[in-house]
Amino acid sequence: MASRMKKLRTPIYVYLFARYFGAGVIVATAFIHLLDPAYAEIGPNTCVGMTGGWAKHSWPPAIALTATMLVFIMDFAAERYVERKYGLAHGSSAGQVDAAAVLPRNGSIDAGALSHSMSQGPSQSGGTHHGHQHLHSGEQDHPMSGPAKTNAKDVELGNGRSEVGSVDSDEEKAISMAFQQQIAAFLILEFGVIFHSVIIGLTLSTAGKEFSILYPVIVFHQSFESLGIRARLSAIPFPSQYKWMPCFTANIVSGVLDSTSAGILIYTGLVELLARDFLFNPDSTKDDRQLTFMICCVVLGARIMAISGKWA
Repeated sequence: MASRMKKLRTPIYVYLFARYFGAGVIVATAFIHLLDPAYAEIGPNTCVGMTGGWAKHSWPPAIALTATMLVFIMDFAAERYVERKYGLAHGSSAGQVDAAAVLPRNGSIDAGALSHSMSQGPSQSGGTHHGHQHLHSGEQDHPMSGPAKTNAKDVELGNGRSEVGSVDSDEEKAISMAFQQQIAAFLILEFGVIFHSVIIGLTLSTAGKEFSILYPVIVFHQSFESLGIRARLSAIPFPSQYKWMPCFTANIVSGVLDSTSAGILIYTGLVELLARDFLFNPDSTKDDRQLTFMICCVVLGARIMAISGKWA
């Protein structure tokens, strides 16, 4: 709504705070509120961790590592699928996609992108060059008449229009591919939060006297985690039953899900949120003041979430 209604326009620093404070909360959640409780539930010094096969290995980090690797493989496979289905034809490189997919600057097409679209191969470029030389030789030997000159210019202009059209087509493909990648990253993050929300529900439903402490912390956590997700969703350019179990089984279920959620959120928080925005985003802001504000929001979110881990 804020992006469509002028009266509800969100100030840029409010949006940046919601986006990057939420990113810090998500990263801290993975380590402090998921991985650490998993150690307390199925770690080496617990009743589960000293029983049977659970005593042979430290399972929380192993499960978190497995989840991280699985999410990485799924993310990579999804990106490859999007590139093959919606990207360039087979044989084109990623660098050529970026070079061609440029936006008009000052009302004109970028020369670098235009040169890529014009270099269609030795045979095509050679044929054009040969024809151009032939026309020049004809001009020297026998001056061309007015209609002939006009036709030659029309041919050259027609080729130029088709080349500019190919740049526009490559630009549309790049925009479509970027949209698919952002949706995939958002869904991976959302699935990690869904796993975590299940654990929060189980924790609240079985809480006793500690409910009064857990509730404010969970409200704070869920609010800003949701705010961070919503902020990212708004930035995507769109072309939209278990009962209580015995203690031993409950610890296994909760510990495995905590470790899995931690692995997912570690990957999405560090790679999809922080690395993509700060390290690998060519369109990131160059304003030092804005960058400092964004980093401070991330650190503040992680710090508050880490401190709250002392009580919940």
